[in-house]
Amino acid sequence: MADLTQSDWVNQLKEDENAVILDVRTAAEVAEGKIPNTLHIDIYKGQGFVYEVDALDKSKSFYVYCRSGGRSAQACNIMNQLGFEKTYNLLGGFNEWTGDVE
Repeated sequence: MADLTQSDWVNQLKEDENAVILDVRTAAEVAEGKIPNTLHIDIYKGQGFVYEVDALDKSKSFYVYCRSGGRSAQACNIMNQLGFEKTYNLLGGFNEWTGDVE
């Protein structure tokens, strides 16, 4: 896992043709807005989160975010334990996001 500032996260994401953006917030948080083109899996699903994430393509790069960066760091750690090698945590999360929102 790597913790990236928003500018590093966005720049690296633009260059990564094998990228998936993963939002690990709750459905209520997502309803307030999200980064475009994201996959949503709520980390609060517990074991359900683990099952859903484990089914994803481990060869891809995952750019993970939550509201402030804590849950996404936890999600990256879980993913690393499941065999994902490229996980990138957005420092500051959606609270500090200044890019496009849908």
